[in-house]
Amino acid sequence: MSGVVTGDAVYLGLQPARLPSRALALLLDLVVVWAGYLLISVGIALATASLDEAAVMALSVASFVLVLVGAPIAVETLSHGRSLGKLVCGLRVVREDGGPIRFRHALVRGAMGVVEILMTMGVVACVASLVSERGRRIGDVFAGTLVVRERVAPASALVVPPPPPWLVGRFAALDLSAVPDALWLEIRQYLTRMGGLDPAIGQRLAERLADELVARTGTPPPPGVPAAAYLAGVVAEQQARDARRAFAPAAAPAAGGASPAPSGGAAAPAATALPPVSFGGAPPAAPASAPAAPVRRPEPADGEGPRATGFAPPA
Repeated sequence: MSGVVTGDAVYLGLQPARLPSRALALLLDLVVVWAGYLLISVGIALATASLDEAAVMALSVASFVLVLVGAPIAVETLSHGRSLGKLVCGLRVVREDGGPIRFRHALVRGAMGVVEILMTMGVVACVASLVSERGRRIGDVFAGTLVVRERVAPASALVVPPPPPWLVGRFAALDLSAVPDALWLEIRQYLTRMGGLDPAIGQRLAERLADELVARTGTPPPPGVPAAAYLAGVVAEQQARDARRAFAPAAAPAAGGASPAPSGGAAAPAATALPPVSFGGAPPAAPASAPAAPVRRPEPADGEGPRATGFAPPA
């Protein structure tokens, strides 16, 4: 298996960097660091021309420690393992479990780098990287880190496998609101990398994740469903729900306020009651509408002719 495997036998899919790319990144870092150190040394020499020899020596040692040792440690800590040379070569320093490094990791790597890189011109680091299976130098061994490649081919991207066809839609009524994001991430990582795990270890890991998922949902899986298939089915249901929420059309806003009450004083009903919904029988018949009342035209008053309509009668 090509990649990084943790102590829990979880395949991370990280590709360790080999000696050529690490050597090129280290060469670029050394060029930048040494150029900065020379410029600072010249500036210190010009600024301390009037001081005694002891003061000049103390400033030289301080500049050596701060520039050649402290600067790489600070850069790796602030950039989470990406120095200038590693950034150019597409590399990064990570922990053995794949997480970002912290100050203590960068400190140990930098302190050991003084011995195996600066004092021996990189010979010890090259030999250790060639001997190590994952290309680690002595500083990586003591710090618990390794250098991995960040730039991978798009074809090697891992996707969550679909569930078996007979499980599609079986978990539509499952309550997934109590499942935390960390558990979803762990389940997806297992599903994308379960093909590279030992069968016995992968089975135990799938059963543990399935037990945690059942504890969060409160609903046991159907009888006879394997743990891995159960996880794949629940993840597919969760992704389907996310897709429906993301692409569902917006609901039409409700109509305006209530109609004004008539002048008689009694308020008109706000809306007509809907007929009840029938579950399993014939739909109820629609209520018959009452016949419309005839319209009475006002009679003309005594002494008046027909009410004027604006049209002349025919001759």
